[in-house]
Amino acid sequence: MIGELFDPRKEFGKAVTEAAASNPDVVVFSADSGKSSGFGEFMKKYPERYFECGIMEQGVVGAAAGMATTGKIPVFCAIAPFVTCRPYEMIRNDIGYMRQNVKLVGRNCGITYSDLGSTHQSLDDFGLMRLIPGITILAPSDPGEIQEAVKAMLAYKGPVYMRIGNPKIPQIFEQEPFVIGKGKLLREGMDVTIVTTGSTTGSALKAVLELEALGVSTELIGMPTVVPLDRELVRRSAAKTGRVITVEEHYVCGGLGSLVTEELSDLANVMVKRMGLPLDYAKTSGDYEELLAYYQLDHNGIVNGVKEFLQ
Repeated sequence: MIGELFDPRKEFGKAVTEAAASNPDVVVFSADSGKSSGFGEFMKKYPERYFECGIMEQGVVGAAAGMATTGKIPVFCAIAPFVTCRPYEMIRNDIGYMRQNVKLVGRNCGITYSDLGSTHQSLDDFGLMRLIPGITILAPSDPGEIQEAVKAMLAYKGPVYMRIGNPKIPQIFEQEPFVIGKGKLLREGMDVTIVTTGSTTGSALKAVLELEALGVSTELIGMPTVVPLDRELVRRSAAKTGRVITVEEHYVCGGLGSLVTEELSDLANVMVKRMGLPLDYAKTSGDYEELLAYYQLDHNGIVNGVKEFLQ
């Protein structure tokens, strides 16, 4: 139901468990965080396909890559910085270079692990993963999109990184099949384009409705596939409005904003503004909603960002 709140980790774990019922090749790896990743039911139903490796993420990546060579589809989920930063060399060499069919999932992404500060916040995962040739990066926006992204991810042949959040999130649009590489035109407009992904999509949609009430015609693009970017959709919208704002729970450099800016760099008369977090260690920790407001990534911050850009 639209507006109903769901735990993204539970929805992710449920989707993997449901997929495993019809696909015996799906296996799960954990680094001492299986239940927190939503795999409680998977552990009960398929104990022989669940591998608890302890706090050794580098080893987990190697083991998952090895199992992929046998035709299995390994899914490894843990706190986002421990999936991306800690075992980066192993992802680059064992999964990326070898083109292994491993699915990496970073949970508690962005600043959603707000109370634990910089060590547990993942603001560079898009930037890190996009530099591994051949990897696909997904950032679904709501519970239904998480479920469909899991199906698409498991059906896709090749390495995938997907990020999901921590707090409960609302269902913001009707559930439909997830197509890797395709964005969604969520709202049409003429004055400015907002391109957003993952956890900020709900706030962006709320901001667009408020901007419309102020007389600002805003086009909204949801980009649940960060890599490969839906180039055609972004370029078509940019050519129409001439002004593009990217919004993401990531550093302003290296992620969606950088990808969109690079894509539009050859277009005349197009301006791009990137909204995200500054390239610095987080200055504060605490309540998630307060941190979003502090970094101007809540709907009020997005509204103000658009108004300043248009001026």
